[in-house]
Amino acid sequence: MRPPASRWRHPRLARFCGEFWPHRHAVGSGPHRCAGQRQCTALRKMSLLWSLRLSLVARAASCPVRALGPSPVLPSSQAGPLLLQSPQPGHTFHAGPCLSSASSKELLMKLRRKTGYSFVNCKKALETCGGDLKQAESWLHKQAQKEGWSKAARLHGRKTKEGLIGLLQEGNTSVLVEVNCETDFVSRNLKFQQLVQQVALGTLLHCQSLKDPLSTYSKGFLNSSELSELPAGPEREGSLKDWLALAIGKLGENMTLKRAAWVKVPAGFYVGSYVHGTMQSPSLHNLVLGKYGALVICETSERKANLEDLGRRLGQHVVGMAPLSVGSLDDEPGGEAETRMLSQPYLLDPSITLGQYVQPQGVSVVDFVRFECGEGEELAEAE
Repeated sequence: MRPPASRWRHPRLARFCGEFWPHRHAVGSGPHRCAGQRQCTALRKMSLLWSLRLSLVARAASCPVRALGPSPVLPSSQAGPLLLQSPQPGHTFHAGPCLSSASSKELLMKLRRKTGYSFVNCKKALETCGGDLKQAESWLHKQAQKEGWSKAARLHGRKTKEGLIGLLQEGNTSVLVEVNCETDFVSRNLKFQQLVQQVALGTLLHCQSLKDPLSTYSKGFLNSSELSELPAGPEREGSLKDWLALAIGKLGENMTLKRAAWVKVPAGFYVGSYVHGTMQSPSLHNLVLGKYGALVICETSERKANLEDLGRRLGQHVVGMAPLSVGSLDDEPGGEAETRMLSQPYLLDPSITLGQYVQPQGVSVVDFVRFECGEGEELAEAE
């Protein structure tokens, strides 16, 4: 039997006006059911659900039901209403201590700010150490060092031509250090700069621990292996090589503790200093960072007001002219190729020599140290 003809000729218009017939198709659509059939289907589903609930209640009446948690066993008469109630939201259980309380969240934030590690690692550390902040911090450092050593082994051999020179002065002691990395981008990272600061501080403490009596100035150098074995400091665990591995693990580049130099002077001496390409950070205190650095040791009979400015100018000359020795005031003036410092044309006034500039100042230049970042790598590459 065919359905009565619709007053709407187009099947889609018939569908839109509420005339729905079994097996009647609109363009681009599947078959549709009438509204009555939909209601019947919904009623059948609801009756099936109620039958299922009633069967569960009948089952619960035959055996006792134990509630979740420490509550006692419920009698069977109370089990039915319990099952008919709407389900309550479930609880999440953790293997370690729960970190949902306000105090635990505060601990997590404090550990995150102090160490700089991710929330996931900080949470894992607190759970492993039972919420103890100090133990969690130590656990994080140990794990990071393990990862750093393995990453350092993988990256070993990659060229480290970039990096920074660090200058640190305290009292009568001055320190120059060089720490190298692969890219200039990493050298501008605060974590790398903090590593340079740690190396400079370790070298300064090593120099101050030497108790030799000073009648004149003393100067010393540390190569890469000697520098790596220095202790990191009174408030830091391990040696400088451990902190190097930690930085490699965080930044993902090969790094080397290249070298360090230190100078101690008694009364009557002064150390002028200069760093070229200066990068200063408020969190690094007295440390000065750059690509070139120089220390110039001067002997003076009295403390002059302009001594600091004079020492800076001498440091600029050493960085710019790269002398190989001090020389003497009696030496003949040299040209651009001159390697004796006092005979070189003065960097800021080439019409006179450096010796002619220094002599009227009442200061004698006795020694100097010059560092250029990556100069050893360039020589090795040229060879």
